[in-house]
Order: sequence, then C-alpha cells, then structure tokens
Amino acid sequence: MIPRYSRPEMTAIWEPATRFRIWFEIEAHAANAMAEMGTIPKDAAKTIWDKGAAAEFDVSRIDEIERETKHDVIAFLTHLAEHVGPEARFVHQGMTSSDVLDTCLNVQLTRAADILIADLDRLLAGLKTRAQEHKTTLTIGRSHGIHAEPTTFGVKLALAYAEFDRARARLVAAREEIATCALSGAVGTFANIDPRVEVYVAEKLGLTPEPVSTQVIPRDRHAMFFATLGVVASSVERLATEIRHLQRTEVLEVEEFFSKGQKGSSAMPHKRNPVLTENLTGLARMVRSYAMPAMENVALWHERDISHSSVERMIGPDATVTLDFALIRLAGVIENLVVYPDNMQKNLDRLGGLHNSQRVLLALTQAGVSREDAYRLVQRNAMKTWDEGKDFLGELKADSDVTAKIPASDLEAMFDIGYHLKHVDTIFERVFG
Repeated sequence: MIPRYSRPEMTAIWEPATRFRIWFEIEAHAANAMAEMGTIPKDAAKTIWDKGAAAEFDVSRIDEIERETKHDVIAFLTHLAEHVGPEARFVHQGMTSSDVLDTCLNVQLTRAADILIADLDRLLAGLKTRAQEHKTTLTIGRSHGIHAEPTTFGVKLALAYAEFDRARARLVAAREEIATCALSGAVGTFANIDPRVEVYVAEKLGLTPEPVSTQVIPRDRHAMFFATLGVVASSVERLATEIRHLQRTEVLEVEEFFSKGQKGSSAMPHKRNPVLTENLTGLARMVRSYAMPAMENVALWHERDISHSSVERMIGPDATVTLDFALIRLAGVIENLVVYPDNMQKNLDRLGGLHNSQRVLLALTQAGVSREDAYRLVQRNAMKTWDEGKDFLGELKADSDVTAKIPASDLEAMFDIGYHLKHVDTIFERVFG
C-alpha cells in the first residue's frame, strides 16, 4: 500500500500501533476470562488491564526486542511486561502465538470489511440517483462494440447498481465468514486453555469461536474473503471500462468531470482523458491478484506452518486499502459524471434506423415468412443502409417483397422508439423496488 492510493481510515487499521493494541485486548480479555474461572488471580487480571490500557506501546522498542528474539509475539509480550510488571507472568497462559495473530488478523479484516461495505453504500446511492435521473435518457446499446438496439443510460446504471448490490451481499457474507476467533492453544486441542476463554474473548471482540482449529484458523475463510474482494474489484473494472469506452472522442456520451485548472496532457493542451477510470482498471487488477496467494495459503502443513504469514502481512493491508480507495474513487466518478444526452441521440441516429431490424424481422415471420427468408429480406436492406448510408425505413418501404407482407404504414409504426422503452419501469421496479 502506498499513500497515493490510500485513505487514512483504512490504513489506520493496519498500523503497527493498532495491531499491538488489538494484541493487548486479546491477551487482556483472555486474562479476564481466566480470572473469572479462577485460573489466575483477579487482581492480576485487573493490573494487566489497567496498566496495559494506559500504556503507549513503543513500536520501536518492540522492534528492538524482536531483533534479538526473532519472534514478534514474544517481543510484544516482553514489552507488555515492561508496563505491567510481575503480574505479566499471567499473560498468555496456555495460548500460542497464532491465537493472537489469527484473531487479530480477523479483527482487522472485519473492520476493513465494515469500511468497504460503507464504501459500497455510497457508490450504490450515487448509482441510484444517476439511474433515476437518466431513466429515460435514450442511448444505443452495443454488442461486440457495435450498435445493437436502444436502451437508456438509466438502465445501464441500474445494471451497475444491481451488480454492486450483489457485491455488497457477498462482502457481508465474507465478513461473517472471516469474523472468527481461535484461542485453542498449541495444535488446537485446548489442552492448556479452557474453551470458555475462547468464547469469552470472541464475544468481547465481536467474533464467533472457530468450531475447530489446528494451531491456526483454517485459511479457506481467508481465501473466500480475498476472492470476494477480487470479484468486487472486477465489478469496479467493468463499470470503469464502460465509462472509458463511452468517453472516447468518437462516442463522447459521458465524460469524467474535468475540474478547473486540471491538465490532461503534458504535450497536448486540448486533452481531457479518462484518467480516473483508467486508474480504477489498474487498481482492480491489483486487488484481483491478491486472491491467488490467499487461495494458495489454504494448504498448510499439518497443524500449522507459517508459509501463509508473509503473504497475509502484504495482502491484508494492500487488498483492503486498494479496494477502499477504488470504491470511493468510483463513487466520485459516478456522482460527478458528465452525461451528454444529445450525443447519445446523435449516435443512436447514426445508422439510419438499423436498430429496428429485429422488430421488422419478427413482423415478417408473424406475417407468414420463414425465418430464413425474413432474415434475408431485412439484411439486404440493412446492408444498403450500412454500406451506402441509406435510410433503413425508406429502403424497406421500397422493397416490394417486404411491403407485400407488411404495409408501409405498419413499417413506419415499427420505428417508434417508445417500443424499446415499454419495460424500463419493470426493470427499475426489479432493481430498486
């Protein structure tokens, strides 16, 4: 994660000071649980809480200890003892490092998920507002990048809304799946720590106890979490790519907001480039790339190894920070998107009415013409329009084979644009309720 693509609220989750504070809370909650069960003195648990809560954990001091111990959790516990005093001997009773590390990571991921869900809520609100604004703004739909049939820009945005609504549901599910706690001790058997301690700590941290762990929380949970982030990022890229295509000079149906004083090119002063959506495309690639190592982390040796550790120290912050930045940037793009309905209409009219070809095809079949012959009749007139710039309706009305089956007045009625809009309300009702 780099400052250019980071927001403070998300980066704060991954700061060393935050991590050490969560480690302390895990240890202190565990001490409280043990004190209630009579495993350690209640006075000791109170001292651990009071002195630890008041402590300012010195990251540089912990790093100094770790350089000697070569063990991050031991370095932290040593530093904690410097604050707590003799009662620190009751800290970490029956626990193993992974109890602290894995539970902390899941706290961080759930907090990150909460921010990402809030990001999606802002994006969804923007999409809904703009979709309603352009519910009946006509535009040409494209398949393979080629003009197909009319749609509305509002329908395009409603599609994006539905997609990100699914993204939100997936992220909520991923948050629930990752929000587990494990304080089961070495190899996960609870031999030296009562399972009730795990239940107590989980409740205090807003997690649920892992049903069965080894010495680590199973990494299929984390694989699903990061895979979900990758899918959300793919939706970011899909919408960003749509906007980039629609901003091309030859199309220019929408445009990223271009602020006063903004420069598009160091060489060409006229340029107004889709830099934000291009940036989003690149960021999405990065978020997706973190899903693969998360999946490879699932296969650990026996009850634990630490091959996953270095991976998660990188992908945890990077994936969540990057997606957070991308979602907020995309929300801003949508909120400030400049839409050009006149250009949409101009593009819609470019092919002389060819977007009505399917309607004529269907009418011919309903008039008794075989589908093969109907297709041939429509296509030969469409190609004149395509190749020679003719008016499609005029060509159809001049074709005696067509008018023998469909009167000219009926052909004219088939070019009513309202035909393509008759179910827009149904689509919006399905999406927005």
